[in-house]
Parts: sequence; C-alpha cells; structure tokens
Amino acid sequence: MKSSLIQLSIILLFSFIYIPVMTQDKISGFDRDASQKQKALEEKFDSHLNNDSLRARLKILSARPHHVGSEYGRMNVDYIVSRFNAWGFETNVETYYVLFPTPEILELEVVSPVHYKAKLKEPVLPEDGTSDQTDEQLPSYNAYSIDGDVTAEVVFVNYGLPADYDELERRGIDVAGKIVLAKYYGSWRGIKPKVAFEHGAIGCLIYTDPKDDGYFQGDVYPKGAFKRADGVQRGSVMDMPYYPGDPLTPGYGATKKAKRLTKEEAKTITKIPVLPISAEDALPILASLEGPVAPESWRGALPITYHLGPGKTKVHLKLKFNWDLKEAYNVIAILKGSQYPDEWIMRGNHHDAWVNGAHDPLSGLIALMEEARSIGKMAIQGWRPKRTLVYAAWDAEEPGLIGSTEWVEDHQDELKEKLVVYINTDGNGRGFLYAGGSHTLEQLVNEVAEAVPDPQIGISVAERVRALRLFSKNPVEREEAEARKNLRISPLGSGSDYSPFLQHLGIPSLNIGFAGENLGGSYHSIFDSFDHYIRFNDPKMDYGIVLAKTTGRLTLRLSEAEYLPFDFNSFADNIAKYVDEVVELADKMREETVRENNLIKQGKYKAVLDPTKQVLPPKIKDEVPYINFAPLQNALTMLKEESSVTMKVLDNLSAANVPSEKVAELNKLIYQAEQKLTAKGLPRRPWYIHQIYAPGFYTGYGVKTLPGIREAIEQRNWQEVDEQMKVTAEVLDRYSEQLVKIRDKASQLK
Repeated sequence: MKSSLIQLSIILLFSFIYIPVMTQDKISGFDRDASQKQKALEEKFDSHLNNDSLRARLKILSARPHHVGSEYGRMNVDYIVSRFNAWGFETNVETYYVLFPTPEILELEVVSPVHYKAKLKEPVLPEDGTSDQTDEQLPSYNAYSIDGDVTAEVVFVNYGLPADYDELERRGIDVAGKIVLAKYYGSWRGIKPKVAFEHGAIGCLIYTDPKDDGYFQGDVYPKGAFKRADGVQRGSVMDMPYYPGDPLTPGYGATKKAKRLTKEEAKTITKIPVLPISAEDALPILASLEGPVAPESWRGALPITYHLGPGKTKVHLKLKFNWDLKEAYNVIAILKGSQYPDEWIMRGNHHDAWVNGAHDPLSGLIALMEEARSIGKMAIQGWRPKRTLVYAAWDAEEPGLIGSTEWVEDHQDELKEKLVVYINTDGNGRGFLYAGGSHTLEQLVNEVAEAVPDPQIGISVAERVRALRLFSKNPVEREEAEARKNLRISPLGSGSDYSPFLQHLGIPSLNIGFAGENLGGSYHSIFDSFDHYIRFNDPKMDYGIVLAKTTGRLTLRLSEAEYLPFDFNSFADNIAKYVDEVVELADKMREETVRENNLIKQGKYKAVLDPTKQVLPPKIKDEVPYINFAPLQNALTMLKEESSVTMKVLDNLSAANVPSEKVAELNKLIYQAEQKLTAKGLPRRPWYIHQIYAPGFYTGYGVKTLPGIREAIEQRNWQEVDEQMKVTAEVLDRYSEQLVKIRDKASQLK
C-alpha cells in the first residue's frame, strides 16, 4: 500500500504537475458577479492561514493526556474558549453528565499448562517526549466492557465477524463457554464482543496483528510510523449500532437532572468482559492454541502457525471498572449572521482523546480553529457572514460520540428548524481528500475540491483524488473516474460526530479530511503524540492548511450563497446506484444459494474438502424468493423526474430584487428536504431514523445504504424486506413531494 502510493505520487508528479487548479467562473449558489466577490473573499481567508499557528496549537493541546473528565481536558477547554473569544465569537461551554467507566482492575494471565502474565502496558520511549506521563495516561482498556472474572480455554476467531463464526462452525469449533481472541480491523471494535456473546463466549480479547499494522507493513515506531508489538489500541466497545451517546440517556440530553437508565438496562454496554492487548501479549496465547490450522486468510504475521484452538491452555481474565458520571464539556462558539441569522452553518471536531491525541482528534481541531481564526479576523475587519456560523469542539467523542449526541438530543427541535448543514472533521494528515456525506452536497464538495491546490503536487485536490481512483483495483471506480464529471462522495455510516446530526435528525452533513500517506500505528495508543505526528503525519502542517482551505470554502460558500447550493440530481443519481445494488444483492444471493445447495446435495463439496481437517460443507440454505422491488423503483423514477425539473428551475434563479424573506422561505424548503428521508426508525434500533444512510448492525463504522432493505436481505428476513421496501419508498415519495414544493416556491421568485 505504502509503496504503491509512492509510485502513484511519482506518476502524478510527472503527469499532472503542469495542470493548474480549475478556475470557476460561476460558483453554485452565486451569479457571476457574486462568484467573483466570493473568490476574492476566499483568497482573503487563505491569506490569514498560518502553518506555525497550527503547529503551536497542536503542541499546546497535545501536551498532556486529556480524556473525558481529566484535568488537562478541562484546561484545553478553557484554552479553546479563550481563543474563540479573542477571535470575536460568542462562546459558551455546555456541560453534560455522562457515564464514563475507567479501570480499577485489569488482569490477564495464562494459568495453565504454563504461566504468563500479560504486561498490559506500553513502554516509555526516549524518542517520544510525552510517553512518560504515566500518572495521567488511561491504561489500555475497552470502555463499556462489563466487569468480569472468567477463566476458560481460548478460540481464535479472526476478526470476530458473523462470517468468521460460520467458518468455525464448519470446522466443528464451538466458542460457547470460551474466551475468544479477535484481531482488530474488519469492523467497529464493539461488534467483536457483541457477536462473541451471541455465540456463547464468556470473554473477548482483541489485539492488532502486525500484518494489519506493524512490522509487516513497515518500520515500527520510533524508527517508522507503524505499531510496535507492545503497542495497544484503546477504544470504546459501546454497541453504537443501537444508539451512540450516553448509554443511560438514549434519545435525550444527559443533563444533570435527566432520568437515567440503570447500567443493566443500557443496551449499549457489553454482555461479556472485553480487553485490548498488544501483539506481544497475544503471541503466547496464540502460540499455545491447538486444533485446526487457521484458514490462510486468517493468518497474521506473528512467527507462529496460527491454530484455531482451543487447547490445553486456559486464560484468566479479570476486569473491574469505576462506573462514574463525568462532566463532558462542549465548546460552542457563534458568529451571528447579518442577513439570515436563523440559518446556521455548523463546523465541529472533538477535543477529547484516549491519551495525548495529536492525530486523533487534534490534527482536525487545529485546522478548525485556524479556519475560525481567519474568519474571525475578517469579521474584526468589518466583514460579517450572511448566515450564522457555529463552531463546536466536542467532548467525549471517543467513548461513543457522547458530547455531540447529547447536545443534538438536547437541542433537536431548534436544530431541525435552523441548522442548514453540519460539517465534521476529525483526524487529518498527508495524502488524499476524503469526503463523505449527504449527496445533495456532492456538487458543492466537487467545486470546492477543484478550487483547492494540493500542497505536494500542485494540481487540485479533486484531480489528485481522480488520479487515485484511475489506479483503483475496483473496475467500477476506475470507469466512474474516467466517465463521471463529478467524483462521488461517500455515504456516511458512523465513527464520528456527524452521526447524530445526519442519522438522528436528518440534517445535511459532511465529513472531510485528508489521509493515505500518513499510515501507521499510533491510533488510540500513548504514541499518538506530537512527536509521532510531526515526524510521520504532517511535518510542515501543509495538510492542516489545506484542510482549513477546504472546510473554510465549504463554510463560506454555504454562508454566503443567496440560494443554497444543493444539487438534487446528484442525490437522485446516488440513490439509483443504491437501488441497483440491493436488486443485484438479492439476485446474487438467489443464484449463489441455488448453486451451493445443488453442490451440497450432489456431494461435490466432499471432493474438495481435506478429510484430515474435518471441515464440513456449508448447510443447506432457504432459497431466496423473488422480491418485489416495484415500490422502490417507482419511487426512484419519480425522484429522478422531480429532481431534474427542480434543478432546471433552481439553476435559472436570480436573487436580484427578491426580498430576503422570500429567499429564506425557499432555502428552508431546500435544507429541510433531508428530513423527509427520516421515518420511525430502523428495525431493532429506533434511534437511527434516516432511511438512506446508517451504520451497519454488524459493521458499526461501515455504512449501509438503504439500510432497512439491505440488512433485511442480508439477514434473509423476507417479511421485513417487504416492510422496509414500503418504508423506504414512502420517504423517497415524501422527498419528491418536497422537491415539488421547492420548485413551486422558486417559480414564484422569478
């Protein structure tokens, strides 16, 4: 991966260095004259950005550990508030009282036939100036694991996904009553204990194999960027596919007087004890396992033969936590709009970290603050935004998007009325632009990406991404990069603070950052430090500046546009893609089920299975029925028609001589269209009400588009497929009706 990216950069350097950044005569949402004024504003904005400011700010904010409830976390909040106040924002801190468990006892040892006591500790390195802050560092643990004291045999379960347990079952291996050992990656870490419990396991250990992040990938820290064998990824194992936020206050803000569930009533706390360990601590356990050799795709890079287990080895795991309520501090800074004060453009990035957090989250936060500093400087010089700008520094993101979720739940009625777009950032580094979010914002993202130069290559960040996709191993991605005018932005699942805005309220949202050339294993370890970041992530802070330029343009264009630059054709085009995908999913499942069932019935699997490995053929599966996609396809047809006609009307609008209150009426219809895509909630998890984008029930971070339909098909729940088909078709019909209202209102303004 690393070498291929270097080769690609060389190709780009020689192929594209002379291609200039695209000059846009007309920006969406602006007429030609206003476009020129907007570009001049953006140039002025750029002139205030400063690499040294980013570096100095990162040094301050990452100087000490600053997890939820920590002393330095509060000091960072005070520092952030002081900066926003100095830049002319009205700033306040909103406090929530949230459940945040911290370790009291963490013990893991092999008790028989040999003895090994796990270190469960990362080393102090002389090359890393903050790694010795042991008194303030959180130990390596998984937040929201239950307390537990269990002794059992161990089974290796690969990444701990449902398909991995199917593979174990075919080999006659049962995890009931066992402790499972899973690798990081493949899904949100909280999925691993969830699936383990569903299969009867009584404990879960998670480690990072060097094949995924470690010496197999490159030199380890401090020589290189990659994870040391004694490095550990902390992290939450909250079952966020049910709901993010404070486990005890689902759906409403965790204020001081809020009614709270008991810990036992909270759905998102694990049912078995869970502990992250290093590859070094995992090695003696893995080496002791017996049973079948693991499938080739399961094997890592440790110097052993990977067996599935169990064996003679027994492991003792003992965990106990302090289940305390902690104060979570959200910094909210406001610059009031001069023309449309009740239309809000919001930026957000969290400030809490598992330890020092230079990359995650501070590399994104310092860019947000530099963006705000530049905007504040322009405001002090006399400029004011047309729409109100709101900047947030969230607390308690790491445990489970808690600060942002509690704020959204606490202010949801006002947000549904006033919030136009939420733009999120998180970690950032050298490499390629990644952008995900509401597809009505795809055209806006593309225009901004064309206007921002990449600091390494000199072409636009959009062209650099296009070049990357031209080299993709995915043929569909390659073809689209060649043929499609705009780059697709990704749909959003979960994993950062956009989730409550988009998936709980239906607020149009974006998640923006740069990555791809900042690989390596500091994530959620004590080595996510200033020293690591400056050496391997963004040494000159060039990509902090380019992130500020990108998000700053998004913020300013949304703030200053007379008519909001939403593109409903892009939305319809992406929905068409997702409809094709679920139809194809059902067809492929049907064909594959028939094929496999026939092979099993004919005994063909026996010819290719090694009898010494005692692998069973797959079980006969119920056949996949022919699904009636007509309601969804009819809704899509209407959506395409209405979006096309509506965009033709919007493209011809002029704001000249139109009263601002009339413009505001149209814009409100535009930005509230996304809310039409919400319904009563997804099956078994009603907090997620957006019917187009959701985190997968068994992927967590990973998105499921058309989630109600897609997951019902994947889980072979055919009655639910029909039910969710109707729900999804209805929200698309309501969205099309909103487009008619937008078109009618726009026609009155001509």
